[in-house]
Amino acid sequence: MAILSSDGGAPAASPGSDEQSGPQLSLQAVYLKDCSYEAPNGPRLDGAWNPQISLDLHTGVSPLGSDLREIVLTITVSAKQNDVTLFLVEVKQAGAFVMRNMSDDDVRRAIGSVCPNVLFPYARAAVSHLVMQGGFPQFLLPPVNFDALYTRSLAEQQQPTATKN
Repeated sequence: MAILSSDGGAPAASPGSDEQSGPQLSLQAVYLKDCSYEAPNGPRLDGAWNPQISLDLHTGVSPLGSDLREIVLTITVSAKQNDVTLFLVEVKQAGAFVMRNMSDDDVRRAIGSVCPNVLFPYARAAVSHLVMQGGFPQFLLPPVNFDALYTRSLAEQQQPTATKN
């Protein structure tokens, strides 16, 4: 699959090459679609800073045109300490991607792995910024291996579901 430049321009193709008709994935825009931040008690901490962090990731897709798709990476992070919620952050980081001449498998891989890998650094920065603006210590999400998550989801889909008697 050919990755195109972010300005949507195709790489220069030599005469007779099939670059223009080959698979193409191009980032057109990255934007923060939605975000929310809640800190029910503010940054008041009793004792040491040692929260239990819960991280939830979700990727959604919406068609914007024949070859243009909006991919939305939703990251939800909650921090609790001693069963008290310190903060809850949700960020919906979106990107508009052109996907041309791609097989169904390549489109699914782009939606499940390639595009979230592109969007994650932006979402990670937004989460960190919101948490620090809320008065909490610096918070950085750990790296996420979207390739492994995508591979695992494919394996789970291929396993036959057990039926209950």
